[in-house]
Amino acid sequence: MEFDFLEYPFNSKRTCVFAKNGVVATSEPLAAQAGLEILKKGGNAIDAAIATAAVLTVVEPTSNGIGSDNFAIIWYKGKLYGMNSSGYAPQKLSLEELRKRRINEIKPHSWEAVTVPGTPAGWNLLWNKFGNLEFREIFEPAIKYALEGYPVSPTVSYYWNRANKIYKEKLKGEVFKYWFETFGDDAPKPGEIVRLPYHAKTLELIAESNAEEFYNGSITKKIIEFSKKYGGYFNYNDFAEFKNNLVEPISVNYKGYDIWELPPNVQGIITLMALNIYKNLEINSDYEFYHKSIEALKLAFIDGKEYITDITKMKVKLEEMLSENYAKERAKLISNNAIIPTPGKIPASNTVYLATADKWGNMVSFIQSNYMGFGSGIVVPETGIALQNRGHSFSLNKNHINYLEPRKKPYHTIIPGFITKDNQPIGPFGVMGGFMQPQGHLQVILNMIDKNLNPQAALDAPRWQWIEKKTILIEKDFPTYVAENLERKGHDIKISLSSGPFGRGQIIIKNGKSYVAGTEKRADGYIAVY
Repeated sequence: MEFDFLEYPFNSKRTCVFAKNGVVATSEPLAAQAGLEILKKGGNAIDAAIATAAVLTVVEPTSNGIGSDNFAIIWYKGKLYGMNSSGYAPQKLSLEELRKRRINEIKPHSWEAVTVPGTPAGWNLLWNKFGNLEFREIFEPAIKYALEGYPVSPTVSYYWNRANKIYKEKLKGEVFKYWFETFGDDAPKPGEIVRLPYHAKTLELIAESNAEEFYNGSITKKIIEFSKKYGGYFNYNDFAEFKNNLVEPISVNYKGYDIWELPPNVQGIITLMALNIYKNLEINSDYEFYHKSIEALKLAFIDGKEYITDITKMKVKLEEMLSENYAKERAKLISNNAIIPTPGKIPASNTVYLATADKWGNMVSFIQSNYMGFGSGIVVPETGIALQNRGHSFSLNKNHINYLEPRKKPYHTIIPGFITKDNQPIGPFGVMGGFMQPQGHLQVILNMIDKNLNPQAALDAPRWQWIEKKTILIEKDFPTYVAENLERKGHDIKISLSSGPFGRGQIIIKNGKSYVAGTEKRADGYIAVY
């Protein structure tokens, strides 16, 4: 099957990568090569995704870790599946308990922000449902890098150094000393060899027990004892009773292509709502392409922030949020000038995204994150487990849909994406980066389908990010004439000196009997193929 948004000769300074038997695309070369190694051993795309994700906890700890959450969309033997492996608030963590402790906010570096990690359970669920190789074998590359060491890449070194400076300034108290014991008093320079022996031991225990040791074993015991010693909220049942599950992906049709995301508690529905609004608009120029996609995104984000939470706590139906009639009504609000939306200011974050494909046609869109770089700054001693801080997204206002409750899952930023057409797979795509993610998804989809860009060109194209009200952050290579037109129509344009705020993405497209892939120029992106 051929796809009309692959244009040749290439419309990008960098070319796409083609493969016949398998592809692994992610932000770190060592992780991509580890996934490829698994494919060559007879593993499928799911095995490769798990192996790549495990290696990323070692070679890119600045963005994810063993204490993360993860999500995936999987094309397996002709059917699409979704996985949500996100953690909930501990049973003891409640508004009443916070009042007793005289705590009136959830700080990002605190026990109040820590939720139960879902990552090890996510690895096991995917392997149990879809894997080919032995679970233990999949983790061998990650364990090897953690024990023997690896050279730190430039991007990871940069974010490690940034986190180290922030943590030295802000992380006060004995509970945070274990972060420095695990990740060092000084950040490694590019090319410096780093060993993470605690990570290796924990990954070995997870691999040998099918993740049971993490949720009902020796690792659990260490986490609970540490939590009790330093005023955390975990009890044993928070882990022993944790369950993740396969979920039904949700979609909208855009110009003949079905664009798939996962349902809440994640924010992927924002991308779908924005596409639904955008397709009702007439686009006659480059300026209108950018202006109207920005305005559609803003309207979708308002609704997302208003309604997205743990799906068991949602007060509106997903069908209503994605209805064609609702999108048409929202589209009527868009004029030639910028509008002022009303949600709170959007913060930044770090995540890892990867995509895999195998010789049998299986494909995986996979995302994993601690949130805010290393997460909470709280690391369980001698385990390498940096606990995530997803609970920072909770509200302490009982009138807010995302208010804190025990065993509730927070609004979650990380989202994998997938494209199909006529019930056939096109492929996985994703752009990581906190609240940039639905914005990045929207932009790469429009770049491929509307602008007819190949995957690499779609990723390389200059990006924008809506921040708040009328403020739009743009990259340095964003078209000047478009930026000037946007300013004239009321947008508050800010030029970013860094590519960091705009996320990092990967795309794999099935093109007839081969695959074509693009990787991120804003990171140390790498595509491993054979």
